[in-house]
Amino acid sequence: MSDDASFPAVPETRLRDGGWEVTDENVETVFELPTAKVVGATRLYGDSRTREAARESAGVDQQWRFFFATALTFRPPLAPGIGPAMILPTVRSEANSSFADQLRNRGFVDVERGRRERVRTDSGDRVRLRTYTASLSLDEISATLSITGWVGVWHGDGFRIAAGAYPDRPVAEILGLADAPTELERTPQDYQDELLDLIRAVE
Repeated sequence: MSDDASFPAVPETRLRDGGWEVTDENVETVFELPTAKVVGATRLYGDSRTREAARESAGVDQQWRFFFATALTFRPPLAPGIGPAMILPTVRSEANSSFADQLRNRGFVDVERGRRERVRTDSGDRVRLRTYTASLSLDEISATLSITGWVGVWHGDGFRIAAGAYPDRPVAEILGLADAPTELERTPQDYQDELLDLIRAVE
């Protein structure tokens, strides 16, 4: 693996068409092994279309969904005798812990780890997924935003992490809107299908 950090390939057209926008982009040390620093190059996306619709319809400015993709590099590079399979369990554990911490840093509470699933990426790599649940009090409207998150970790053309989270009920229902635009009426199943499609498309 190269010592130079590079961002993962993501489905740019699909993200743009779905109303997603880049909200952050960074390269940082995400954790350390005994012999190397693990550097992640991450692009974070927010659902700007839903956010704008909620702001216009209810005056609530909230990031309802997010998605990110990370490519990992090792500094210095792993020794020739250390294969990806030896490192993957550690990477997976660290990625899941980091995701839970990210939710807490966003103000979410009751962060709990859920079930595991296995899927394949569009390019054929095997991904192990882990779910998380959490909740956030929206004090301005006396409501609670409960979410489900998914974290996928795999090794294909390098180590990849892709993850995101979405509301457990339609945003219109959370906001108490009887007549809402279609962006706010989407179901949790719609959100889940889209997120898993995005995760599988990362390379």
